[in-house]
Amino acid sequence: MTERITPRQFHEEALRRGDPYDEVGGALAVKEQLRTIYDATTLEEAHAELASFYELARTAGTPEVLRLARTIKRWEPRVLNYFTTWRTNARSEAQNLVNEKLRRVAHDVRNFEHYRLRLLLHSGAQWSTRPTARIRGRHPRLVA
Repeated sequence: MTERITPRQFHEEALRRGDPYDEVGGALAVKEQLRTIYDATTLEEAHAELASFYELARTAGTPEVLRLARTIKRWEPRVLNYFTTWRTNARSEAQNLVNEKLRRVAHDVRNFEHYRLRLLLHSGAQWSTRPTARIRGRHPRLVA
């Protein structure tokens, strides 16, 4: 439950003395239960973990923990989306970062169409344009 806390930081007797109503200990247990949701391998397991998280949050009863449970309830479809797609939004975030960098660099571009083309070019978009025609020049005559 407390793998990120060193034994010196987590001393149960000190926690009991400093937290007589077990509010901090309850919040710690709720936090760890929330973390176990992402250990689930299926969507059904994640639903079961979320149900036990909500139950533990109700049992803890502190206002902060109840507010956390309400927030997770509001975001539940997005939390569970991880188990249906097994992906993150890293690709879209990376593209947003590229666009933001370009926006900072291209602050002098006044034409939106030029700005859009610059974004597409910088992003590595595939173009479906025809190749340009070869320029035919005159061949110089050989002078003998």
